[in-house]
This record gives sequence, C-alpha cells and structure tokens, in this order.
Amino acid sequence: MTKKKTRSNTLIAHDEPAAVEWVREDGGSDYLLVCDHASRRLPAALGTLDLSETELSSHIAWDIGAAGVARMLADRLEAPLLLQNYSRLAIDCNRPLTAPDSIPTRSEWVQIAANENLDDAAVAERVDEIFTPYHDALRQHIDQRQRDRRKTLLVSIHSFTPSFRGEARPWHVGVMYRSDARMAKALLALLKRDDRLLVGDNEPYAIEEDSDYTLPTHGEARKIAHVGLEIRQDLIADEAGQKTWAGRLASMFKQIGAMPDMV
Repeated sequence: MTKKKTRSNTLIAHDEPAAVEWVREDGGSDYLLVCDHASRRLPAALGTLDLSETELSSHIAWDIGAAGVARMLADRLEAPLLLQNYSRLAIDCNRPLTAPDSIPTRSEWVQIAANENLDDAAVAERVDEIFTPYHDALRQHIDQRQRDRRKTLLVSIHSFTPSFRGEARPWHVGVMYRSDARMAKALLALLKRDDRLLVGDNEPYAIEEDSDYTLPTHGEARKIAHVGLEIRQDLIADEAGQKTWAGRLASMFKQIGAMPDMV
C-alpha cells in the first residue's frame, strides 16, 4: 500500500540512494551522457504507489535497458555519465514541471491513482529531492566544463517499447533532435549504413516543448551540440544486447566527435 507523508518529512531517507548517480564524473571525453529514466526505484516513503510488481517492472516505470547501454557506452568513450536513481513514476526528470504528466497519473493503460490530487507540499517534495538535484548536477557539470573551455557533446539515452497502445513500432533505434541537428544528422547517416537497422528520424519520439526538458534546457538553450537516442527495449533487455548496442554506438560517436563542426 502507498504510505501517506507530510511535507515535514524527508522523501528520500538517509539510507536510500541519492537522486543522482555519477559514473566517471571526471572523465576526460568530450562526450557527456545522461540517462533520465535509468531506474525503476521508488523512495520507500512512496511505497508502491499502489501498483503491482509487474507494473513497477515495466516500461511505465523506467527505460528498460537504457542504463546498461549508457554505462557500457560511458566505459567505451571514457565519458562522464549522469543517471537518475528514481523512477519517472515519482516525477519525470525529462518533463517540464508544468507538463500534465510531470507526475504521471496514467501511463499507457495503467492508472496511477496514488499520484492524483497531490497537494502542493507533496509535489514540492518530489521536485526538491528528485528533479532539482538531477538538473542542478547536470547544469553545474556543464558550467565547469565551460569554465575549463572544454567541448561538450551531450547525449541523452532512452529506450522505447516495441508497441504502444496497440501500435507496433518497427524501428530498431530512433534519433531525436530539433533546432540543432549537427550530431543527429551525423548519427543518422552512420546508423543507416547498416542495412539491418530500421532507423527512426525523430521517430518514435521527437523533441517537444511540453514533453521534453533535458535536451531543450541543457542542450538547445546553452547552444551545446546534442542528440537524443531511443533504442527499442527488446533489443537491449539483456546484457548481450546492451553490449552490442554500446559497441555499435561507441564506434559511431568516436567518428562524430572527430568531425570539425562538432564544437
């Protein structure tokens, strides 16, 4: 059952993981990797949000396989990686706080009644302890890179379901971009060289003002070269698939990083 809390309590207990996890924070690569939906963990104070274990293990809670790919890719690129340690069911770190699904009350067919009718204090608790530390960590890291006059190539790693609301999604991988297409166009060209891959160009998702926060805020607004990556979840559900995709992407990103217009 869901545990009720007051604002005077702390959402994330002292013996629980921090909201933010850095891997190789001091890595010397030009690349900076982020994984907004890395975890299905909920703070113990929120209980299960009255959801079943099956629901809490499914794509509504996290991007299945994305963290595994991100960690392996960070190793291959020797790049820093920022991961969010709590589920988007608590609060979605890739949504503007004004978005209706910032704290989702429904995901695909699943009603999340425990997230309905939250008071301002309950919302503020999730913002203060999960959302804000994540984006503060990313902003501060980029600030330091800019003070050090380091190039930054920002990559946001996600995964998507093979079908959604009954509609099949045939793409193996999708590349997301909007106003700055430098990295996206280069990555699309490299991916499309592999005849085995069906590559989505802003499919199954595109960057939108009401549904995206990380890349518009830390990439577009700061004029940093960036790209969003979506990999189909059935391809990276296990370690072998994650290793395959991390190796493939590492090779491509090394080529992209050497291109003269990636500044």
